[in-house]
Amino acid sequence: MLLFTAPRDALLAPLQSVSGIVEKRHTLPILSNVLIEKKGDALTLLATDIEIQIRNSTPATPGAEDVAITVGARKLQDILRALPDTADVSLTLDDKRITLKAGKSRFQLQTLPAADYPRLAPPEGEGVHFTTTQKAFKKQLALVQYAMAQQDIRYYLNGLLLVVAGNLLRMVATDGHRLAYAASPLVGDYARTDVILPRKTVVELARQLADSDDPLDVTLVGNQIVFRFGTIELISKLIDGKFPDYERVIPQGHPKLVKASRLGLLQSLQRAAILTNEKFRGVRLMLSEGSLKLVSTNAEQEEALEELEVDYSGDSLDIGFNVTYLLDVLTNVSANEIEIRFNDGNASALFGLAENADFKYVVMPMRI
Repeated sequence: MLLFTAPRDALLAPLQSVSGIVEKRHTLPILSNVLIEKKGDALTLLATDIEIQIRNSTPATPGAEDVAITVGARKLQDILRALPDTADVSLTLDDKRITLKAGKSRFQLQTLPAADYPRLAPPEGEGVHFTTTQKAFKKQLALVQYAMAQQDIRYYLNGLLLVVAGNLLRMVATDGHRLAYAASPLVGDYARTDVILPRKTVVELARQLADSDDPLDVTLVGNQIVFRFGTIELISKLIDGKFPDYERVIPQGHPKLVKASRLGLLQSLQRAAILTNEKFRGVRLMLSEGSLKLVSTNAEQEEALEELEVDYSGDSLDIGFNVTYLLDVLTNVSANEIEIRFNDGNASALFGLAENADFKYVVMPMRI
């Protein structure tokens, strides 16, 4: 039975969009597969790891009966990638095997029944629904996602807080040492809703969303969130937990304001980072009128010193930070100038942008 015949990329593109969440090794072998459903003149591909589910579709070859089957996602993707860009491919299902043909190449793949494939049921009920652009959501994600924790015992930190309230969409991420916050406007007026997206969902959205003004529809119902954009539908479970009160963490009224070139500071920190202690990655910031010195040392008694001209006219300050946390924020924002507010050598620093008051980055100091 012929399922599909088309240029290679007509199958590879939707397959790549769903197979990113497929685990290579899973206790349930069928979760290494992708579900292929032919219904009428549409071929739908669906993948899940039980926490996240992604579905995409492509035109199918008309005729023949509707059918559903699962096949190894990685193998199918690797075969398609290895074929020439200009190849025409066909998928045929015969006796529980899928045959893929392209020119004189022929591959037979084992299948597992579609009936055994677990699916996330689409959420039912009203919930909260809003629409924004793919570009706006992706840009906002980029401003905060690097601050998420990785494999923290406080599982709710291994994700990203999404807050819909009034006409604002807020995103917050923290690992307990630093916190990133960004807000953007929404059309409408919404009752406050707080949810925590899993790290894997955040990474997948950042990978798949386009830098375009095409719409992104988001629906929050119960313990699930649904994203619809283009031909893709992504359903994700939410992390059940209480996120820290981020509003208390963001400092107010830090009197010492430094304005510096983002790129100049980034490059100086990259050089200073070379001679930091490999374990603690500490760098000292020594601030005086019009000048910022960066000093790093390591266990071999080696030292790096960088000096920058900055816009600052307050008291001197000597404070230490994990250089990785500073590099992260400077790499992920795109402004020409960065603003940093300090209080004293024991208080957190607040990074911001003159051109975007809705972005804040808080980083705790370290003793060096």
